[in-house]
Amino acid sequence: MNAKKLSIFFGILAVLIIALVVLNNMKPDTVYGKPENKLWPETRAQLNDPNYSNLILPDELDKKLENKESFFVYFYASNCPHCKATTPKLKPLADELGINMHQFNLREFENYFGKMNIEATPTLVYFKDGVEIDRMKGGLKESDTTAGYSLDDFKAFFEKHKPEGND
Repeated sequence: MNAKKLSIFFGILAVLIIALVVLNNMKPDTVYGKPENKLWPETRAQLNDPNYSNLILPDELDKKLENKESFFVYFYASNCPHCKATTPKLKPLADELGINMHQFNLREFENYFGKMNIEATPTLVYFKDGVEIDRMKGGLKESDTTAGYSLDDFKAFFEKHKPEGND
């Protein structure tokens, strides 16, 4: 290769690398549809945690409700200590039972606290034909003297609404 062809080759290569970097920085970095650096620190810490792998975003939630689907949603906040204690036990239970438990992070979409009438996190809600039918407000009991539910309580909730709530 002569010097002129070599410089053209490297010029084209440089332009392609720059274009790739620019395009990569234009798209959202996370499943939340926004760059990772715009997320709450607690949410960033959960991005690769398999216990937070069935996320549902506002548009998808609204569409399921509009389409009158039946499904479960676990409303949590990434910085909620009760959620952090409940999720690692509840997600595997749902998986074991074959339940498609959608997870909605209220910390990233705080207007949904009011929109979905969520008073505390975590809250597990069952929607039938797009209408809320049942909910469990609160997480796992930490001891016999604290409020909350047992895993058996959550299991009974899932089984009560299975199989129609498995979308």
